[in-house]
Amino acid sequence: MEILAKRIRTISPSQTLAISAKAKAMKAEGEYVVNFGVGEPDFPTPAHIVEAGIEALRAGKTKYTPSSGLPELRKAICGKFARDNGLTYEPSQIIVSNGAKHSIFNVCYALVDEGDEVIIPAPYWLTYPEVVKTCGGVPVYVEGTKENKFKITPEQLEAAITPRTKMLIFNSPCNPTGAVYSEAEVRALGAVCEKYGIYVLADEIYERLVYTDVKPFSMAKVSDAMYEHTITVNGVSKTYSMTGWRIGYLAAPKSIAKAIDSFQSHATSNACSIAQYATITALGSPEECVEEMVARFAERRAAALARIEKMKDAYCIVPEGAFYIMLVVSGAFGKKLGERTIENAADFADALLEEKKVAVVPGGPFGADDCVRLSYSLSMEDMMEGLERIDAFMAQLK
Repeated sequence: MEILAKRIRTISPSQTLAISAKAKAMKAEGEYVVNFGVGEPDFPTPAHIVEAGIEALRAGKTKYTPSSGLPELRKAICGKFARDNGLTYEPSQIIVSNGAKHSIFNVCYALVDEGDEVIIPAPYWLTYPEVVKTCGGVPVYVEGTKENKFKITPEQLEAAITPRTKMLIFNSPCNPTGAVYSEAEVRALGAVCEKYGIYVLADEIYERLVYTDVKPFSMAKVSDAMYEHTITVNGVSKTYSMTGWRIGYLAAPKSIAKAIDSFQSHATSNACSIAQYATITALGSPEECVEEMVARFAERRAAALARIEKMKDAYCIVPEGAFYIMLVVSGAFGKKLGERTIENAADFADALLEEKKVAVVPGGPFGADDCVRLSYSLSMEDMMEGLERIDAFMAQLK
C-alpha cells in the first residue's frame, strides 16, 4: 500500500527553488555565484510600508482577523481594482490569502473537479500544472510560439477546448516569458471563453512591471459575462517588493468568493494580521516608490538585451513585462563540454552552474525545453558578470 496520497504523488518539486538552494550552498562555501534563479525583487520593502507593519505590532494588532481579510484591507483592494483596472467589486468579493500562489490554489480547489481540463498557455509558470493536478484536474497545454512572442491566439485556444474544459489560466505579464497581451488580444481570447462558458483564472501579479507601450488589460473587463467568469489574482509581492510578507488576494463573483472563504477558513484562517495592515499602507502608497523600482528593472532589461544580442549561439524573444528573459540555448544542444554532452536545458543549467558558477532555471518545467529562464532581479553588476560567464560558457562548447 502506498503511504502517500495519489494527489501528493503527482507533484513535481520546484526546480526554481532547487536551483536557488544549490546556488546558495555554493555561495556559503565562498564561491562567487551569479544567481538568475528566483523571481524576487532585490529591493527592500519601502520604508513607509515597513513602518506601517511596525506600528501595527506596537498597537497590538496581532490577533485573528476575518478569514477573508481585514474589512479595511478588502475595501482598499476594491479601490485598487477601480483605480488601476476599471473594475468594480464589493469587499465581499475579495479574499485575502497567504500570497498569490495561495490564491491560485484556492481558485483551483474551488472550481476544478476530478477530470476537468484546464488550459495553460506554454511557456507557463511551473506551479500552474502542479496545482491543477493536485486538485484532480488535467492540464492542457497550448504553445505560445516564438513567432507570436510566446503568446497564444484565439484560434489555438478554441482548438484546445473540449466538453471537459473548465478553465483557462491566463498570466499577463507572463512568468517566465515576459509576454504582455494587448487589450485587443485579451478581448479576442475573452470572446472565445465567453462563447464556451469557460472560467478564467487571471494572474495579474506582474501588472505594474511593464516596459513598453503595451499595457496590461484585465480579462474581467472584457464583458459583463467575463466579469462573472473571471477570478483575478494579484498581490503585493512584486509591485511593492513584499515577497516575504505573504499577502495575495483575489476578486471573484460572490458565490465563488464565498466558497473560497469557507475553504480558507478551515485550511489556513486569515493571512498574517501585521502584513495585512502593512498592505493597506502599500495600496495607498505614492506612485514614486513603484515607478523607481520599475525604472531600475527597465535599465537592467535594456542592458541584458543588448548583451544577449552579442551572444553567438543564444538569443531571446524580447520580453515586454515582468523581470524575466527566456534565453534560447538550443544552439548548445549536442555540443560537448569535455566529455559531457549538453542534451537539453537541464544539462545546460547544471553544467553552467558547475563550470561558471551561474544559476539559471531550465525551461523544461516551464514548457520550453530549448530555453533557460533568467531573472534580472539582481544587481546590474552581477547580471552583466553572469551574462559574460554564459557567453564564455557557450564559447567553450565544442
